Amino acid sequence: MTVAEAAPPKRRVRRRRISRLKSDARFAWLFLTPGAVLLLLFVIVPFAAAIWFSVTNQRLISPLPTRFVGLDNYREQLGDSLFWTSMWNNFRFAGFVVPVQTGFALALAVMVDQNVRGRVLFRTIFFTPVTVVMAAAATIWVLLFNVNGLVNGLLELITLGSFSPDWLNSTTWAMVAIVVVSIWQGVGFQMVILLAALQDVPVERYEAAAIDGAGTWQQFRHVTLPGIRNALVFVLTVTTILAMRLFDQPTLMPRSPGGPLDTTRTAMVHMVDLGFGRQAIGRGSAVAVIFFLIVLVLTVIQRFFLREEINA
Repeated sequence: MTVAEAAPPKRRVRRRRISRLKSDARFAWLFLTPGAVLLLLFVIVPFAAAIWFSVTNQRLISPLPTRFVGLDNYREQLGDSLFWTSMWNNFRFAGFVVPVQTGFALALAVMVDQNVRGRVLFRTIFFTPVTVVMAAAATIWVLLFNVNGLVNGLLELITLGSFSPDWLNSTTWAMVAIVVVSIWQGVGFQMVILLAALQDVPVERYEAAAIDGAGTWQQFRHVTLPGIRNALVFVLTVTTILAMRLFDQPTLMPRSPGGPLDTTRTAMVHMVDLGFGRQAIGRGSAVAVIFFLIVLVLTVIQRFFLREEINA
């Protein structure tokens, strides 16, 4: 009889369990390694480089040597009204898009979750904009928002010609146009996540609520919303991050990036303009670090107030 066979049954079971856990851990690290390497190369290393550049006078193309300047770039940006204008544009964009887009996505998810004919087709239609590259979508929407475009044509028909703004050249309406395009392009992604969460809510809960006399709105409030809480927290967090990193639309849709008169200039646009437009990599890196810290704080605060429930 071998030593393994002579060991007590409980010890043999414990050894097999430890061996299986070690094998699972090896496979887990094997699958995690490619993602970890990409995260290191394209996120951690560039951000560390940005931190270093932010405390230097680094320029994109310059014969002068790089010089350490300490926190001068940060002081300059925090005292620059253009930086705060870009941050305000980010906040007002996110403050409108996040709740409206999430509410719209929830309404669409509830609608396509119903057992009606053609629901698969509607799901496909609503999700299609997510697959469209924003550069192509922005080009099409620029034509639609033209003074003589389709959007103004419909508005003139509805308002009898009393409302037809020059959307992308107006300091009032340019950001509104960008908000419309952003909601159109991103709502399908949220809808799919919320739809998956809706389908995981047990039917028995609705049946019990109906037996207790709960109407449609009461069922939605006391059964649906608690059942998809974790998905809503995830959607709100991701949408906030994506809204804060707004770049493509204000770069591609107005005649000049961030225009007109910087009313659509966001922190990302400001950062790219400093780093590549003006070739001031040091100042652009300072904006990137400040912006990262602001988004991190906002995300932590949001996660604190919208904590996910851990299901037992």
